[in-house]
Amino acid sequence: MDLLAKYLKFCLVGGSGVLVDMGVLHVLHAPGWLGWDLSLSKALAAETALISNFVWNELWTFRGTAVPAGGRARLGRLARFNLICLAGIGWSVLLVNLFVRGLGWNVYLANLVAIGLVSLWNFGLAWRWGWRLPAPQKPETPVSR
Repeated sequence: MDLLAKYLKFCLVGGSGVLVDMGVLHVLHAPGWLGWDLSLSKALAAETALISNFVWNELWTFRGTAVPAGGRARLGRLARFNLICLAGIGWSVLLVNLFVRGLGWNVYLANLVAIGLVSLWNFGLAWRWGWRLPAPQKPETPVSR
């Protein structure tokens, strides 16, 4: 399967993550619900979506490409994916605050735009350092004397 197909799957998984993110953000931030701080709510919503996305990427998007495939390796990929996306979450929180507080945008529109901008970062690094198979090693050629 080529890289474009993987990216499309990654985006579909990300779309489900958007729904998770938006739902959690609404429950945590909306005044009629918990009414928590916007930054905290956004960070928790993004982390919840990140874990959901990892599970679906592991099971579907990158299925069969991750080596090794055991439970310990899976935890390592989750840790790397979380670290990769941590910067994305930081950018996302910054962008949401900039769009809402600086430009007066609706919270949910700002969140959707931030997610879209950060998705390319997340895919590129997740593919490169999360699930990508290592490049085949070229055999060493003996040195002639």
